[in-house]
Amino acid sequence: MSETSLPAPDHTATLREALLAADFTADGLLDRLGAAAYAALARSETVPALRATRGASPLDTLVRLFLLQRPVPQEQARAALPLEECVQDGWVRLQDDQVRATVDVRPYGGPDGEDWFIVSDLGCAVGGAGGIGSREEGVVLGVGGASTTLASITVRTPVASALDLGTGSGIQALHAAQHATRVTATDVNPRALEFTRLTLALSGAAPADLRVGSLFEPVGTETFDLIVSNPPFVISPGARLTYRDGGMAGDELCRTLVRQAGDHLNEGGYAQFLANWEHVEGEEWQDRLRSWVPAGCDAWIVQREVQDVTQYAELWLRDGGDHRSDPAVYTERYEAWLDEFEARGTTSVGFGWITLRRSVAAAGGHPSIVVEEWPHAVQQPLGRAVEEHFARQDYLRDQDDAALLAGHFTLAAEVVQEQVGLPGAEDPEHVVLRQHRGMMRATKVDAVAAGFAGVCDGSLPAGRILDAIAQLMSEDPVLLRDRTPQAIRLLVEEGFLEPVPVAGAVREEGLG
Repeated sequence: MSETSLPAPDHTATLREALLAADFTADGLLDRLGAAAYAALARSETVPALRATRGASPLDTLVRLFLLQRPVPQEQARAALPLEECVQDGWVRLQDDQVRATVDVRPYGGPDGEDWFIVSDLGCAVGGAGGIGSREEGVVLGVGGASTTLASITVRTPVASALDLGTGSGIQALHAAQHATRVTATDVNPRALEFTRLTLALSGAAPADLRVGSLFEPVGTETFDLIVSNPPFVISPGARLTYRDGGMAGDELCRTLVRQAGDHLNEGGYAQFLANWEHVEGEEWQDRLRSWVPAGCDAWIVQREVQDVTQYAELWLRDGGDHRSDPAVYTERYEAWLDEFEARGTTSVGFGWITLRRSVAAAGGHPSIVVEEWPHAVQQPLGRAVEEHFARQDYLRDQDDAALLAGHFTLAAEVVQEQVGLPGAEDPEHVVLRQHRGMMRATKVDAVAAGFAGVCDGSLPAGRILDAIAQLMSEDPVLLRDRTPQAIRLLVEEGFLEPVPVAGAVREEGLG
């Protein structure tokens, strides 16, 4: 597969017109297949989709040809495609009176309703007809959960320059092309760059500057406003599969990527990665990740999942199709994974998101580094939530307790209060504030914090609100002012309260 020539982009505009005319789009597929068959296709189950496309419409033909990778009659292909041009450019090949696809073309809906197409190796549109299974070293995958996750957490502020490092089939470069004036895409696999070229062209996006090489080598000393990477982060013994295995010991590839990113960020720029990291015996995983953060950068690192070493090995052995190999070979490879983990003292492996932001405060020796575990549901997309997180860190970094008490706040949108306690009890055992957007956090608060959050509408400074609460609860207002700023700080940090700029506001006298 890795030596097969790829289609030429000469007539992508004409092919795109034909795909759109047939409604070969994400919405069109859902309408044609129905929810059940569409969901089954995402699980690599093709029978329902085959049954749903037994007709001879252009859409049926395109689904069978490019998604299910089944041969279709030439007459049907000619009705759905500019067949001669597709054969000439290499998108399909003729076999007797049948037409077969040479690549996987998957409709992909952009964040603002755009109709895009991701081009990848046959059977490698993740969740498509073939799943992943056993693959050659240079295989290029299509859309998967990891790639859509990264796209959803990426900050989408318009920028001058963006870098997609390890572009694969070009999904991140395609997203970046919508809000970056200049997009650079790199990959150690030259075939991946050719797939990226096809993905961008077939999606009607501007071309990217494509460069071959590992990590930051292809860009030298260049800097960017945005860096994104879904790297080959799998921690494995060796580097059999380019798309997933980094080829460095343990989590060294991810660490190197994060450490070097700081030198390639412009002031205020973001670098966002997916990564795996080792949990090593005798070492706190949070400390391990903090040590990765480069000087001059703030960081927000979220661990989404942890697997013990046996679960992790089994997951990626299945990914490579090793479970279908000779039992002795499977056992040997399983042992190699466990030997590697044992030698490194690795007890489990974490997966999550790493976001860096270059800032003046961090460069001045006052970085904000937040490392947390959040395995719970979130509301995608999260790009705006990432921006808001760093804005809150900037605010809190400049606020002492007196400034917090002088500040004005408002309750964030879609925050509700839940009271938990025994039925019939006069007072709840505890109060929970819960978000219904973004990270969808929940936090327990006492009666003072709950009351404070409930009346925050931006009109009064925090100190005066606390004075009123103290009077209602018959508490000493000075003591309440002394002990409450920590709770306010936490509610701001987690996004339950939002600071409100007040024109001409001055610090209250005597606070703190």
